[in-house]
This record gives sequence, structure tokens and C-alpha cells, in this order.
Amino acid sequence: MKTVQNLLCDLSTLGFDKVKLVMDRGFYSEANINALLKEHLKFIVATKISLSIVRAELDKIYDELATFPNLNEQYDVYSQTVMREWDYVQERPYKGDVIRYKRRVYIHLYYNIDKSAEDQRNFDRKLLTCKRELLSEQRIKEPESFYKKYFEVKETLKRGIQVEVKQDAINQAKRYYGYFAFLSNEKMDSITALELYRNKDVIEKAFGNLKERLNMRRTLVSSEKSLDGKLFTAFVGLEILSYIKLHMQQKTLFSDYTLQSFLDKLDVIECFENPGYELCIGEVLEKQKKLYEAMDVLPPA
Repeated sequence: MKTVQNLLCDLSTLGFDKVKLVMDRGFYSEANINALLKEHLKFIVATKISLSIVRAELDKIYDELATFPNLNEQYDVYSQTVMREWDYVQERPYKGDVIRYKRRVYIHLYYNIDKSAEDQRNFDRKLLTCKRELLSEQRIKEPESFYKKYFEVKETLKRGIQVEVKQDAINQAKRYYGYFAFLSNEKMDSITALELYRNKDVIEKAFGNLKERLNMRRTLVSSEKSLDGKLFTAFVGLEILSYIKLHMQQKTLFSDYTLQSFLDKLDVIECFENPGYELCIGEVLEKQKKLYEAMDVLPPA
């Protein structure tokens, strides 16, 4: 939390006073959420679906969440938002007491069919591997608790080792596959929350791809000023990626393109530069012109 406070202080000096925080599951803890609420900061935090407060709300709407009225075509998810009271706790050392009261928060719940299928496939493969290990008496893949949770092992002199799965435990594990959730303290619909979270994801993935598309494979430069210039150029590139992502959302282009495939469509436009002459642009196809127009940018000519 101290890191977040230091970041907010730095942003404040740059003139950014009203900041909304968007954070991964690793940040979530009751102490951190209480700290954010104490400072009256707006936030969206990804949470584990196994959290008691999340699972309690999901179980209430489990049968209706993955139904047609809740389907968003652009992001291919079913979603709902529910309001819940948070048990806020604040210690006051200067008074030697603890105050407790309810604060309003929102839980955004999502279900994705593809994610569910992938999770189930991976889990089934894991079960098959573990079953083979049990039959061969070579338990090397998972901790003992996993074997005990999902398998019943019997051994007799006549039939040898017999391994049966605990189907009820497997069904319970698969019940929540494909679901994910965010926690926020600002009233918004589930799709708005998803878009805000995925905007953060674009920047993180772009940082992971700095060496390739943003040409940051080699940061060795002749001076500190050159390094500053190169980092600034990469920063501008990230800003452009955010701009493209936002316009793709607004123009519902994600139903036809991923961010990567969108950029790849424009990557093939060639240009030729010759000293003393104007820049010569290669052929720009009609489909490519429409992509530029969707970004509110004039096509190159």
C-alpha cells in the first residue's frame, strides 16, 4: 500500500489528482481494501473466484448469470454486477480503538465459455496424469492433498491397485471454471469495469513486448540523454496503443480483430523515403483506409 501511496503522490505533483486504481489479484487483501476505502480512493481489483464474498454472490445468481440477456457479444462474456456491503475495519492507534461499519462495494461477475472449456480440459489432463502416477506408484506431479481430494485408492492382493475418481469433488471444482470477478467501490456496469481492467492489460502486455514491436531489444546507448529519448519514444508508443484500444472498444472492432491483428493489418503498408523527395506511400487498401477512419485518423496519402 505504501507503494501505491507514493505513486499517487508522484502523480499529484504532475497534476493528476483524481486517479482510479486498477490492480491485479495479487494486490487483493482485506487490509489493502480497507486502506483504499480509508483514503476514499476509487478502485477496481481483480479477485479470486474462491473468495468467500465473491462465491457467496456468485452462488446467488449462478443459474441466471450465463444466460442470453447477460451476454455481451463484443467481449464474448456473460456478466452481472451485484452490490454488497463490505465489513470495513479501521484501527486508530492514537485512540486505542477499532471502528467497524459497512461500506458499499460492487462485485462484477463474468463467465466465459472458452475459458471454462480450457480450464476443464487442463484439469482433466491433470487428473489423467495423476491417475497414471497413482497406478504406477510414482507420485511426482502433485502434493498428497490433491491425490486425496480427487482420488480413492484401494489395493488388494488379488486385483492390485485400483484408482477411482471422487466425482462429487471433481464436479464441485469444475462448477466455477470459466468465471472471474472484479471488486470495485464505484458504481458502474460490469462491461465498463471489464473495459477499464483490460485497458490496463494492454499496457502491461505492451511492456512485455517492448523488445519487439516497440524496438527496445537493445537499450545500450551512448549517453543518458539518448536513453531518456528512447524511453520517451517507448512511452509515446504505449500511449498510442491505449488510444487504439479505446477506439476499438468504441467502434466495436474487437468482434473482428484483436489488437495484434489490427496492427498487423496496418503493418503491411510500405513507404519509401529518398532525400530531397517527398515520402512515397505504397498502396493503401480500402479495408486499411476504413481502419484509419475508425481511429479518427486520416489515411496516409
